[in-house]
Amino acid sequence: MANEQRSFPVRVMLGIWHFIDGSRKVFLNLLFLLLLYVLYTAFQPPETFRLKPDSTLVIRPYGNVVEQYSTTPMDRALQEATGQEQFETRLRDMLEAIHRAAADRDISQLVIDPNYMRSIGMAALNDLAHALDAFRSTGKPVIALAENIGQNQYYLAALADEIWLNPDGMIWIDGFSNYRQFYREGLEKLEVEINLFRVGQYKSAMEPYIRDDMSEEAKQAGRFWLGDLWQQYVEGVAKHRGLIVGSLQKSIDNFPELIESLDGNFAQYALKLGLVDRLMTAPEARRELARRGTPDQAGDSYRAVGMQDYLNLTQPLLRKSADNRIAIVVAEGEIVSGRHPNGRIGSISTSEQLRRIAQDENIKAVVLRINSPGGDAYAAEILRNEIQQVRDEGKTVVVSMGDVAASGGYWISMAADEVWASPATITGSIGVYGMLPTFSGTLDKIGVHTDGFGTTDMAGKLRLDLPLDPGVRRVFQASTEKVYRQFISLVKASRGFETLEEAHEFAQGRVWSGAQAIERGLIDKTGTFQDAIESSARIAGLGDSYQIEWIEPEKSALDEFFADFVRGAVVRLNLSVSAPVKLPVSWLQGMLDDLQFIMAREGKFTVAAHCLCGM
Repeated sequence: MANEQRSFPVRVMLGIWHFIDGSRKVFLNLLFLLLLYVLYTAFQPPETFRLKPDSTLVIRPYGNVVEQYSTTPMDRALQEATGQEQFETRLRDMLEAIHRAAADRDISQLVIDPNYMRSIGMAALNDLAHALDAFRSTGKPVIALAENIGQNQYYLAALADEIWLNPDGMIWIDGFSNYRQFYREGLEKLEVEINLFRVGQYKSAMEPYIRDDMSEEAKQAGRFWLGDLWQQYVEGVAKHRGLIVGSLQKSIDNFPELIESLDGNFAQYALKLGLVDRLMTAPEARRELARRGTPDQAGDSYRAVGMQDYLNLTQPLLRKSADNRIAIVVAEGEIVSGRHPNGRIGSISTSEQLRRIAQDENIKAVVLRINSPGGDAYAAEILRNEIQQVRDEGKTVVVSMGDVAASGGYWISMAADEVWASPATITGSIGVYGMLPTFSGTLDKIGVHTDGFGTTDMAGKLRLDLPLDPGVRRVFQASTEKVYRQFISLVKASRGFETLEEAHEFAQGRVWSGAQAIERGLIDKTGTFQDAIESSARIAGLGDSYQIEWIEPEKSALDEFFADFVRGAVVRLNLSVSAPVKLPVSWLQGMLDDLQFIMAREGKFTVAAHCLCGM
């Protein structure tokens, strides 16, 4: 009776609602069943995979080669599980895989594929050269496969016995450079006032904000250290490829003429110069590697194992004693105050790691691996004090400088028993600066004005919407000069200079290569990361009886659970997505980073020991 009394439109609407409600229940039930299936597959034991004899280890770094991941375990698990391209590769993983493979009878050859690598420093390349030399000493060959690669990718390829280039490929070597945007005129048009305080004739990090071009002092100093790194590059390529340094340099200088003479054929150019050994397509390279090693199961390629799979399948080569440990602490990125994740060196987070080490009786020595251009001078001094405390607890501390350990990165190294660097490390930059932009003129242009009063002459003077007060300016300059005096006093004490003037001669913000730094007494020795580890064992009296322990930020059990869950579930479900195309960092991105640097000050004045000494 009730239904008969309802009108036809009402019955239609009720029918539509019942259909929507039913569909919703079906969808939720299907979603619930899918979730149960994902949970079931995620917790199934993994398929057993064993390394087969006569396998080829493939070293294929993706993105930037770093000392320490800047992403979280969950991020990396998602990238790995969904087939996305990894944007970082750890140097230690590359070194460890090569080290294990050298002693592994199941690995018969090694392939380097540098085509997906974006950036790597010369110091890291020197560490890899040392590891590959040890691998080759076992009689196993190393082959590099190249397509379209730049000069840093090529240096990695040049460490191989042979380089096979795609006939349509290219090798681009044009030398090192140091160019930046300069903003003085643009900031002046916006009426932004840059208040800069610095000490050091060559401390040029903030020049882009007060000049329209690079100063002669900056060019002079830059040519000195960058020229030395370029010379190391050319000599390294010539050594590994059996070329004459002068001839190689001349060929690079005459690059346009040589390409024109070969009708624009880059591959023939590389072959003619001796930069590569053979030209072959990818299928031809796979067949040749299969002939030299063992074909894969499909028969159209070679039996290969990737670096990460190989590390998961094999165990580290252990030494005799597990009681004596050498802790490795990575300090990578900008030095900042507070607690920060990987990718930055937080004064609190890194100090906590050092304090745990100081209280661990089984840790006899520490190797601090620094890859940092510096940052907050106060944060750097906090870390230096914590490193000194580790030494005061009776532990040996050795610093190993990576691609860059300059300014604040150099500051924290001064508490070590011994300082090692690569000849290609960028270091020094012993100088400080402070900067505070003010925007009163900018606000005036749009009709916004600031006025008021304070209870003292200094009250309210530290505002971004007012011109910087002369008294405040004097305070900031005095503070900057005080930090510089502290910096060179530490250099004098730690490096054994007799006077502050002697330390000042090699300071003033000037940048040095590792090879130049050792000549000036700023470091103790040049060598590889492994050399620094062995030196720490020697100083601590451990001999060969020690184990290596990498000190990582503590991860919660929940983080580990979700990372393993995502990795296992998505891999077993065979889900994948296309990797996004990520373009190299351009000049525009560099400019945005520079402008963000201005805005990130948040009205605070900080004395920085920072080196913007990239290339």
